[in-house]
Amino acid sequence: MAESGRSSRGRRRRLRRRTKARVRRALLAALVVGSLLAAGGGWVGFRGWQARAHLLNAAGLARELSAQVVAGDTGRAQRTLAALQEQSGAARRATAGPAWWLAGNSPYAGDDLSAFRRIAVAVDDLARDAFPPLVRADVAALVPKGGRLDLPALRSVARRLAAADAAVRQSGAGLRAVPTEGLLPEVRDALTGLHAEIDKLAGLLSGVSRGAELLPTLFGADGERTYLIVSQNLSELRATGGMFGAYAVVRARDGRLDLVNQGTAAKLRRFTPPVLPLAAETRGLYTDLPGIYPADVNLTPHFPTAAKLYREMVRRRTGVAADGILAVDPVALSYLLRATGPVAVPGYPTLTAQTVVRTLLSDSYLTLDLDDQDAFYAASAAAVFDSVLGKGVSPREVLSVFDRSIRERRILFWSARPEEQRKFVDSRISGVLPEKESAPTVGVFLNDGSGAKLGYYLRPSATLTVGNCMEDGRRELRLRFDLHSSAPRAGLTEAVLGLAKAGNPYTARTLVTVYSPAGGAVVGARLDGVDTPLGSGTDRGRQVAIANVEVRPGATRTLDMALLTGRNAAGTPELWHTPTATPWTTQVVPASSCNQ
Repeated sequence: MAESGRSSRGRRRRLRRRTKARVRRALLAALVVGSLLAAGGGWVGFRGWQARAHLLNAAGLARELSAQVVAGDTGRAQRTLAALQEQSGAARRATAGPAWWLAGNSPYAGDDLSAFRRIAVAVDDLARDAFPPLVRADVAALVPKGGRLDLPALRSVARRLAAADAAVRQSGAGLRAVPTEGLLPEVRDALTGLHAEIDKLAGLLSGVSRGAELLPTLFGADGERTYLIVSQNLSELRATGGMFGAYAVVRARDGRLDLVNQGTAAKLRRFTPPVLPLAAETRGLYTDLPGIYPADVNLTPHFPTAAKLYREMVRRRTGVAADGILAVDPVALSYLLRATGPVAVPGYPTLTAQTVVRTLLSDSYLTLDLDDQDAFYAASAAAVFDSVLGKGVSPREVLSVFDRSIRERRILFWSARPEEQRKFVDSRISGVLPEKESAPTVGVFLNDGSGAKLGYYLRPSATLTVGNCMEDGRRELRLRFDLHSSAPRAGLTEAVLGLAKAGNPYTARTLVTVYSPAGGAVVGARLDGVDTPLGSGTDRGRQVAIANVEVRPGATRTLDMALLTGRNAAGTPELWHTPTATPWTTQVVPASSCNQ
């Protein structure tokens, strides 16, 4: 028994020694692993700090590069591009390697580190694949010299722009595949910020690339083309800008443009029955007026509809079957005059960048009769046209003017050839609200209801605020629209006061048409804090509401509208609106996404 007890105690002592040894080995292993992880974490953190510094440097260089490309400073742009590639490459290398891969697959910070890596890769891809073709492209080839486009040079530019466009789209697609849910706010903000910048660049490049691809054909490389250049009169507002007034017939052949004829909307007269059948939705909102009166074709903000109607009206009255329509307004002319300098108009005041808007939209109605007003508009369009094509104007200045005018929707284009029109349809120059939204889009469009020329005196502003998330995936939006009139209380001519449909001839009646986001809705409206009746309808998947807003001289009216987005809407909303004689004051107030 005693021997048996000693044997049992010995076995327990040996078991305790083996257990202690296993514990020591486990503790040692844990210490080693912990030390390795700490070292790896420190290494990853150090590399992340390096990558962040390189990306910040790359962002600054990208802004410099953009300015140099626009300015045509190719030498400096090449040097800046080399520095940008060095910084973006360093950021990419800093986020590579086994340690970063292991950390990127860890259960806690993995998603953030993986997203940060994708940001560095996207920036480096842009620096190496998208920006070099832009630096090498001679964008001056997009503008006629001596009245003619250099078609071979333009085709070379088109190929480079297409390569840059493809690279930007590929980078954007890669970033869109990165999930944002659960990311740290700093990483998420960097990711969404880069998303926005790439989307902006993609939108610009897409339009310019397709334009460069089509320009040779549009300028008659494959046969003669005929276009109408239409002036939008912002004194009498219409949804796309202003009433269609004077127009010019322009012929394109072998890269050359020639002005061959001019006319006015007034001389086209009315058409009964409507010149073309209207879609039921369009007729429900705007009646048959767009198909009857040339001045009303653009009551709808959908520019292709307005352009088709106007083309047919001109064809029936003059026999000219245009291949496309380009619409511009006096503010876009003022931008062009900054590039050309003053332009003399024989028999009329000289046009300058500082005075052309007032001259065309106000002074002419105070000093000229109706026939002279139309003649002045036509002569002004011809003079500016000749100046842009004939003078030694800086091509880059002209491109900058067109870029700004297109962003502000002051230049719109429609092609009568469906295969060409499809290439423009998702660019702002098409005047088409997006049917498939990357972010909710709200439209605020103005139509004069006074039968007068008081639009010159209107000062609009709008604030769009993102509200609560709904259980069905929709998002609340709040639109506040203010309309101020700076019109005088006396002294205007009958040409300005017109039909005075608001009663008081100095009161501006404006029909404010609000388009909800695609798949969304307009919930209600209040005018100066009081519920107001709305006209309503639908148009291309959007709900539309129309409010009558009458403003006396010196007064301001406030229209508040509640809207809903479509389901599962994401991204910061965009606000589209009618271009007016003076710029709108606009603001979009975003909010956190619904899944945060």
